[in-house]
Amino acid sequence: MATSQDRDAREPERDAKRLKTDARAAPGAEAARESRVSAFEPQRVLRDSAREKNVFIHGKIDDQEAVVILEKTPIRQDTLPEIFKTSTLRLEMRNDIYSTFHMQPPSHLNEIKTTVICPATEKHVKKYLHQEIFLIEESGDDYRNITLPYISSQSFSVQWVYNILEKKAEADRIVFEDPDAHVGFVLLPDFKWDQKQLDDLYLIAIVHRRDLKSLRSLTSDDLPLLRNIREKGLEAIQKQYCVPPCKLRVYLHYQPSYYHLHVHFTSLDYEAPGCGVERAHLLSDVIQNLEADSSHYRHRSLSFALRADDALLLRFREAGKL
Repeated sequence: MATSQDRDAREPERDAKRLKTDARAAPGAEAARESRVSAFEPQRVLRDSAREKNVFIHGKIDDQEAVVILEKTPIRQDTLPEIFKTSTLRLEMRNDIYSTFHMQPPSHLNEIKTTVICPATEKHVKKYLHQEIFLIEESGDDYRNITLPYISSQSFSVQWVYNILEKKAEADRIVFEDPDAHVGFVLLPDFKWDQKQLDDLYLIAIVHRRDLKSLRSLTSDDLPLLRNIREKGLEAIQKQYCVPPCKLRVYLHYQPSYYHLHVHFTSLDYEAPGCGVERAHLLSDVIQNLEADSSHYRHRSLSFALRADDALLLRFREAGKL
């Protein structure tokens, strides 16, 4: 299950969804938003990653708290000829057969994906602030006695998910849909993927059913749904993007980022956030586990990471589980 920060401040792509949906809905909203970005006054860097080439910055826009996320976009193979022909080079070092340069590509090939969260809450700021992380091993009893009561005490809206399912938002982004009320789902690109290359392909299958919250909700009764997602999701991706099933990683998160069952489809070439062993559960493994034991995910222990300021971590500490 997701933490309180994940619900109120979700991952950057959820905030991006709101921005893009708003921009489509209101003429001139995009230009207005651009002017707001230029008014951003940085105050501190919350977190940065040289490996992932992104930085999270806290500041203000027109006296409102804001978080801006800057992320270098991937280099596309089809732009390589233009990059080499039109970029300017400045020599940094030469030693025998080795040379290093500072390369400045044309502006249209040197984009930075920018996500703006404004007004940002304190939970947004804390979410993106670098913090110590702890690994929790949650038994079935821990889920029922600690996690579930905590979840029930919070108010986590998934209205944005219902908007997608009801075609009130992002209908033009849906790649495939099975409308069946019991085993159906919609498949659409995740906002982490700019859809300009296949190396970081990332799509999400969101189920139509609203009674399934996470991995913990699943029993063998849900196998037709899971098999349908695997079969038709892989088929749709191969048809749309010519990527075969053997090149895809298909999995569920625990804890998830939001309380509505969804499945991740990512390229094997892409080390997507959350694809590590402490969070990702391969869909094929989930299906086999439920085939062997209908209540497998109701009673087995599941591990997940929590940040130092997460309220759920405090609950586990108070229960003597950490």
